Amino acid sequence: MKTRPHVTARREVRITNELGLHARPAAEFVRRASGFRSEIWLVKDGKRFSAASLIDVMRANVDCGTAVTLEANGPDAETAVERLTRLLRELKDEV
Repeated sequence: MKTRPHVTARREVRITNELGLHARPAAEFVRRASGFRSEIWLVKDGKRFSAASLIDVMRANVDCGTAVTLEANGPDAETAVERLTRLLRELKDEV
């Protein structure tokens, strides 16, 4: 049986939520990111923060207007990046 190769996917996203990626949206982001089999990171200013860790996501200190890169490596990397990008864009209405 063939195993699917691990795929790396990345996409830049600009945070549009007025309050940035503060506690409540960060917790939702981590919850959703943890549902994928791939390893997922937020990359900001050249530093990588685990999307599976609320502490890491909060340490990234992502404010409104900040551009971050979503990076995923694993069997569902492309799907993870696509869905998490959509989530970050949808958070623009939550304050």
